[in-house]
Amino acid sequence: MKINTALILCAGLGKRLNPITLTKPKPLLEINEVTMLEKSINLIKEMGINKIFINTFYLKEHFSNFIKNNNFDLDISIVEDGGSILDTGGGILNMTSHSSEDDFIVFNPDTIWSNEYRDEIIKMEEVYFSKKLENILLLVNKNLSFDQSLKGDFNLSNNLISKKDKLDFIYIGCQILNKKILMNQTISKFSILNIWSKLIDEKKLYGFESKNKFYHLTDFKIFNKLKDL
Repeated sequence: MKINTALILCAGLGKRLNPITLTKPKPLLEINEVTMLEKSINLIKEMGINKIFINTFYLKEHFSNFIKNNNFDLDISIVEDGGSILDTGGGILNMTSHSSEDDFIVFNPDTIWSNEYRDEIIKMEEVYFSKKLENILLLVNKNLSFDQSLKGDFNLSNNLISKKDKLDFIYIGCQILNKKILMNQTISKFSILNIWSKLIDEKKLYGFESKNKFYHLTDFKIFNKLKDL
């Protein structure tokens, strides 16, 4: 891949998975004896990316211990949100401020990532650079979601994202972005949804369709179902 740096969003509170997330952060929950975070890291490594930033806030000491106790043979840095949680947009901006790179791939470890996504993400990157985009999201048709309670987020046509009519596509937690889309923001609490809404209005938010079955760690009920797969 041309992109050299990945970001993993790990600061969330994971309230929908209480009580298990009262003592363990959501990205460190295990499915088939492998943590959600490790599944993300393994995919990033498979794509040939060696630099990873992980943002933390809730139960942040667990992440330092996890990285120390595992030999991933990668350059992994933990970036703390600080005194208050920064949400997705602020967390991403805070991590990019620690890098001289312009383009980043961002993962949400709520998704069960596997190497089956590798080729799709590489193709998504090709679209991103060939069309000189600023932001592209990995989407899946909601019919492929294991959790059928999830509603669609977007429409997708010719790689362009919109929010009109039926919303058949779900954002599955992987995006590529250029940090200039955040240039007017300060490091504070804000959602990446604010940025996406602006890009949609400008017809500048793009998507790439995944054909993989989508498994998302939504809540405690889904967690118990996923453990039985």
